[in-house]
Amino acid sequence: MNPESILKGRMAESLVEELLKRSGNTVTRFGYESIVQNLMQLENAGEVEERLRAIPDFIVLDKKGKPEFVEVKFRFDPDAMLHDETIEVLERVEKYWNPLMVFVNCMEKPYFRVCRPPYFKNFSLPKKGLVFEPLAEAKEWHVDPAVYAEYEALVEKYLTPTLKGQSA
Repeated sequence: MNPESILKGRMAESLVEELLKRSGNTVTRFGYESIVQNLMQLENAGEVEERLRAIPDFIVLDKKGKPEFVEVKFRFDPDAMLHDETIEVLERVEKYWNPLMVFVNCMEKPYFRVCRPPYFKNFSLPKKGLVFEPLAEAKEWHVDPAVYAEYEALVEKYLTPTLKGQSA
């Protein structure tokens, strides 16, 4: 991955983390980059290594204390959510963790979208269809509409300008 993609992915993670916290949820970083990366001294660990690399980004506790694994992915364009690389990621994390997937895009509102397992509900070859709902409508997190609007404005301020010169 190039440094710009890594930065945008981390920005998307931070936006989702803070949005959920500001809506009254408890968010704990949990992902590979946060916990396991330094422990990955395993050689030829096979499925264990694959499972560790698929650890979701966060554990989110709603206001009632119910935990959910959450994986965040940034994609410029909502249509990019169906690229082969994204499908491979979804298949891997679904196999081991079944997290809620939050996709952040900067081309089309809603910028924050949730995909729930099983991810591939509309299974029609050659393309698998994903079913999304706006993060603002995710009942388990009780996202405050004013806070949500604030974070959509942050996407427009910090991520949308990066589209200049990009092919979507």
